[in-house]
Formats: sequence, structure tokens, C-alpha cells
Amino acid sequence: MKLFIGNKAYSSWSLRGWLAARHSGLSFEEVNVPLYDEDWSNRREGDEFAPSGGKVPILWDGADIVVWDSLAIIDYLNEKTGGTRGYWPEDMAARAMARSMAAEMHSSFAALRRSHSMNIRRIYPAAAIAPDVQADVARIVQIWAEARARFGGEGDYLFGDWSAADMMFAPVVTRFITYSIPLPRFAIPYCQAVISHPHMQEWIGGAQAEDWVIEAFEGPVEG
Repeated sequence: MKLFIGNKAYSSWSLRGWLAARHSGLSFEEVNVPLYDEDWSNRREGDEFAPSGGKVPILWDGADIVVWDSLAIIDYLNEKTGGTRGYWPEDMAARAMARSMAAEMHSSFAALRRSHSMNIRRIYPAAAIAPDVQADVARIVQIWAEARARFGGEGDYLFGDWSAADMMFAPVVTRFITYSIPLPRFAIPYCQAVISHPHMQEWIGGAQAEDWVIEAFEGPVEG
């Protein structure tokens, strides 16, 4: 398998796809493609990016199977590993909620994404948060609380064990930390658990080692 990803410091969707690939336990080649550099427009028009319309992540499994979009990559790898890797909770009710949360993360929270782009290498002082971003944060911590209360048990993650739901929300956790966004008390240990996960630490180490800087994604949020 070959997984194309963008800059580890900035590419939230790449992070989700990469976490899914690492969780599979399968070997894969990682191809890091710098976003928005002078060759980006030409590179994304190549055959390897054609199926995704030039977006990352995109996973090739041999020459004939191609999967793009992080949530699709999660489900493909879950099938490829025979559902044995714990991408989704075993309990049907928990699995239903986990899938719903992952889908909501996939399609929602545009204000947070737009105003607080991912930048794993930075931590900025707390600043005023726009009302639409506050609404996104409130919704996120609400569903986190519901998942933890119903299915978290003694585990550290949303559904006890590390799952696809945590992979989907991992970039949000980095945003909360980067922009020092105030969170309810219960959410802080969860964020710490996500950041401390070995796969997250591996990704963060890769981000710190990158030379690329995209100025549009640097600097604190301005009120």
C-alpha cells in the first residue's frame, strides 16, 4: 500500500488517514507531499492524484484499488483487516454512536476549521473566540461527554479503547491545544490521552522535523 499525505504540521485530513493506516498494522509506504509549494498545482494533476481530484490523503493498494477521503480509508482498512483491529466498538449501540460522531466530524464544524487551522508545531495564548466557533466547540465537547459517559468505561478514549472516532477527532484535539481553547474539566484528560497515543507522538515528531512553513497557517487567531 502507498499513502499520500500532506504536511504533517498542517494537514488534518492527512493525519486522520495516516492514523487509520498505522492502526491497521499493515505495512505501507508513506509519501509526503508538501502542500501549496510551487510544484503543488502540477503535482496534484498527476495520475496518482486523479481519483481524489488532487486532494490528500489518498491510499493506493496495488495498482487497481484506490481509496480517498479519510473516512473511506478507515472503512476500507477495517474491511481489509477483517474487522479485527478495533476501528469501531464491538457493542452495536456504541458502534452506532461512534459512526455517527465520525460522520458528524467529517461534515461539520466548518467555523472551527476555517478560523483555527491545524498547526501542530505551535501553541498560542488564549484569545477571544467567535460565536460560531464557540458553538462548534460546545457541540464537540457535548458529544465527547455523551460518548465517555455511555461507553468510555475505564478507558482513556471516547469509547474506552482507541478507535476510528478518536482518529477523526484527533486533529480537533490539536486545534484545542494549539489555540489554548478553554475546555471543560473532563475533556482535558481525554485530549492528553489522544496527544500521548504512540501514533500521535510519531506524527508530531514528524511534524517537528519538517522544514516546510506555510505562512497562511502560521500566527495566532486575530479577533
